[in-house]
Amino acid sequence: MNGAQALWQTLINHNITTVFGYPGGAVIPLYDALTGFPEMRHILVRHEQGASHAAEGWAKATGEVGVCIATSGPGATNLVTGLTDAMMDSVPIVAITGNVPRALIGTDAFQEADITGITMPITKHNYLVRHANDLPRILAEAIRLARSGRPGPVLVDVPKDVQLELFSGEIPAPHARPESPSPAREAIERAIEALKKAQRPILMVGGGAMDASKEIIEFAKAWNLPVITTLMGLGIYPSKDPLWLGMPGMHGSVAANRAITNADVLVGIGLRFDDRVTGKVSRFAKNATIIHVDIDAAEISKLVHAHIPVRGDAAKAARYFADHATYLENKEWHDKLQEWKDRYVRHPVWSAGYAIKQIVDQLSDDDILSTDVGQHQMLAAQLARFQKPRRWLTSGGLGTMGFGFPAAIGSALADPGVRSIVIAGDGGFQMTAQELATLTKYRIPVKIAVINNSFLGMVRQWQELFHENRYSEVWLGDSNPDFIKLADAYGIHAVRATNSEELESAIQAWLNHDGPSLLEAVVPNEHGVFPMVPAGASLEEMVETHEEAKQKQ
Repeated sequence: MNGAQALWQTLINHNITTVFGYPGGAVIPLYDALTGFPEMRHILVRHEQGASHAAEGWAKATGEVGVCIATSGPGATNLVTGLTDAMMDSVPIVAITGNVPRALIGTDAFQEADITGITMPITKHNYLVRHANDLPRILAEAIRLARSGRPGPVLVDVPKDVQLELFSGEIPAPHARPESPSPAREAIERAIEALKKAQRPILMVGGGAMDASKEIIEFAKAWNLPVITTLMGLGIYPSKDPLWLGMPGMHGSVAANRAITNADVLVGIGLRFDDRVTGKVSRFAKNATIIHVDIDAAEISKLVHAHIPVRGDAAKAARYFADHATYLENKEWHDKLQEWKDRYVRHPVWSAGYAIKQIVDQLSDDDILSTDVGQHQMLAAQLARFQKPRRWLTSGGLGTMGFGFPAAIGSALADPGVRSIVIAGDGGFQMTAQELATLTKYRIPVKIAVINNSFLGMVRQWQELFHENRYSEVWLGDSNPDFIKLADAYGIHAVRATNSEELESAIQAWLNHDGPSLLEAVVPNEHGVFPMVPAGASLEEMVETHEEAKQKQ
């Protein structure tokens, strides 16, 4: 076989039989070889960015490695946004790119780009393959790296002549998953002693604990700990449980943010304490002893000082906490938290929040909900209720508009027995709307909800509150397409609701349609997302309503 054939066989040996890609000159040998591997399912997207986000959606929904393929030059650079997104959110994907023949590398050949140089800061590792005999070994190593330790993206760049070069050797078997590090006994025992003395404890859980849900639940219940889940951690702890307080940070719940401000011990597991969670760092949990558990030592005390650092696997740490539990009664603390939980935003009868609430109330515990980025994302995070992990897919660290729709395609293909739904804004949806063709080609039954407020809503909200209502380049209403006609052009069923009376029947027609379908909710454009912590403010300075925000301008 040649290098291209060896590449496909290596993927198959690793139980990877679905890839997302777009062909081009530098990967023609790869696509020619694909015809000899009928067990491999290739999903032809309409833009390489769509391939990277679909691979992310696959990986986020399954916990396994997603794979995307692009040609050299512009094909490879179109993957950069998805790779950065995966790096920020610790998503295990492998990107395979073509390159010009080895003799032309560095000559500014047609469609040449130094993709390994470009992606060095945004991948866990990357490779330029120089010999066909090295290709399977490198690809196997890339898959291992992507999913080990703190997961993330890895890129493998394969020159065109390496794909054609004869391969002589054996295709490697998959690497065994390396044992994840156990927390140091001394560190975790210090954490347990601090927790035993707590009067106002809380547990904060981030996306790094996605595969530790069972242990996290047992830990929280054994200690009677109130639980906060970050944007990336939603679903790790069941939201219907009385101990759950919601999401923290800029658009977090009143209960979560006030609990952080008043806590005396905060246990953080699998999170980065990023700026959207902490607000003003110097005021974050200012009265609390911080216990930070993370597999990545570089994250501990990077932003928030950890009084007790615990490096190790989230599941192993949570299991140790659960096995050495002291049940903390703290009735006064729980009563105060319940009082704060009872404070929540009531959305106007016809608004983006109202429409999203009606949508998410229809979801089952097994449905996978993806979102794009913006006001609808924060509203969905506030309003949806997840009972299990890997049911919520969103772009957190990078905040990538265009992520949601292709990610929903990836999750739908990863688990065809589960309903895949995406909520997007009219702005973000148009960044990857060409993937409607992918739905049509493969009849992927993704349910798309476009919340159309005719604005780049989150930017408009900031311009209103912090820039004296100077709405600069955020109005989309004079140039948006007719989304119903757009869906129809791709042969996709679509319905529209323009008021609350139309919404219920429109949702039922949308969700119950056999195949892909689109719902457009045309909502007023002036509503914001609250509660909100203004940029540079502390969590205790959170404003709960639009009126309060205007008063504090």
